[in-house]
Amino acid sequence: MALTKELSTTYNQFLETAPKEVSSIITDAVGNFKNIYDPARAIQPGGAFPQFQLSGATGNKVSLNDLLAKGPILVSFYRGEWCPFCNLELRALQAHLDDFGKRGVTLVAISPELPDQSLSTSEKLSLKFPVLSDVNNELAKQLGILFAQPEPMRTVFGKFGVDWNKRYGNDQLEAPVPATFLVDKTGTVRNSFVNPEYQHRLDPETALQWVDQL
Repeated sequence: MALTKELSTTYNQFLETAPKEVSSIITDAVGNFKNIYDPARAIQPGGAFPQFQLSGATGNKVSLNDLLAKGPILVSFYRGEWCPFCNLELRALQAHLDDFGKRGVTLVAISPELPDQSLSTSEKLSLKFPVLSDVNNELAKQLGILFAQPEPMRTVFGKFGVDWNKRYGNDQLEAPVPATFLVDKTGTVRNSFVNPEYQHRLDPETALQWVDQL
């Protein structure tokens, strides 16, 4: 699958080129989190997706019911525009937008970044589906997909020029675990993908197989 290959290549290149003091902090943080995080804590298929009303990239409010009025939705949680793995995933979803549209499914991307940052992401990647802001990770917390990153990660973001306060409106270093949920028109989660390792994402081709099984 194309996205899976791209993610693997990008991850290997990062490990080869990143300064050791940076890659070791990230590897330790993710490894420690993987050891303590139980994906069963996340919402499971058969559960009701929490109600929400989030700001869109242009400041408009979008609710779960607004989206479900059009049919099933595929919701992808990403960490932020600074994350190359997130950008690869969002581009892959955009490339399959017509495939989902033909099946009556609306794509939705959600991150904790502020709306102006979401707008930047949407414009830079030419996304034609809703990009919403879950400020302070309120929805991610309800879904059980929150990653409270350790303090050493602050050094990493500083080296990469990521101004957390500017992007997220806080300094908590919290981000969602990369996750994707297929929610049917009744608001029920039908399929889910949750992985504490940031380099792994759901391939759109697998998501389309999910949709075909609805």
